[in-house]
Amino acid sequence: MLSDAINRYVELHRALGFKFRLQAYLLRNFARFAESRGDEFVRNETVLDWAGEAPSAAQRRNRLLQVRRFAEAMQAEDRRHEVPRADVFGRPRRERRMSHIYTTDEIGRLLRAAAQLSPKASLRPATYVALFALLVSTGIRISEALALRIEDITPAGLLIRHTKFRKSRLVPFHAPVGDGLDRYLVLRRQVGGDSTSLFVSNRGTGLPYSTVNHVFLDLARSTGLRGGPGTKGPRLHDVRHTFAVRSLEACQGGKEEVARHLLALSTYLGHAHPSDTYYYLQATPRLMEATARAGESLFQGAST
Repeated sequence: MLSDAINRYVELHRALGFKFRLQAYLLRNFARFAESRGDEFVRNETVLDWAGEAPSAAQRRNRLLQVRRFAEAMQAEDRRHEVPRADVFGRPRRERRMSHIYTTDEIGRLLRAAAQLSPKASLRPATYVALFALLVSTGIRISEALALRIEDITPAGLLIRHTKFRKSRLVPFHAPVGDGLDRYLVLRRQVGGDSTSLFVSNRGTGLPYSTVNHVFLDLARSTGLRGGPGTKGPRLHDVRHTFAVRSLEACQGGKEEVARHLLALSTYLGHAHPSDTYYYLQATPRLMEATARAGESLFQGAST
């Protein structure tokens, strides 16, 4: 059965240290589709029909490649597995998507909308205000925020245990952030429940990313930050990009100070290398103005 083979394939990758979450979800979805047709092996026609159901070209290609890698591995065991061509849905265009750098007004609108979530007398509005405010003020990943436990809030900062690169780190925060978390914790403890997660639903269960992103999209549309479903616009992950850019904007001094600041920012964000932090940076009017001043000073022979 395809399902059994896929389960072995997923378990192997997880044993090697890969999280393999999205891949497992897609492959199991394909297995259900294929087995509903009576397929016991990967068939090109079935792969293309299943991948073709995805709503975008990028998703169709991703579906195809996930099954193709699985089929290549399985073909070593049984030649009856067919391996589809990688370019059936075309070749990807290497274009970097520009991140949205939020303004103070946009952040305020988002938080005010979160405070009006229903049911108003429940924990839900406070949870999303606290969650989004924490992302804005610390720049941590949404996955790291959702993995936080109550005991991870310490006087020294946030203890991030579940990082992207499996290394724990301590994220200090300003006093107003701690005050906001303390106010939220008072309400959070009233909910109780078996979960030790910091951010929970009204039932006391931890929040999944899919739910949080759905709420964010609804709030972004209601505040005019995004258009209707299917249109592009600011993402939840752009909050992290905004934190990095605003942090650099606040840096004072010449190139030595900027270099030290970027190294500290890279450590704070939990990046493996400073070069990873550069990806989060993009031009803003304030940064362009600072660059122009530095260039003018250099042209005039002054020290920068």
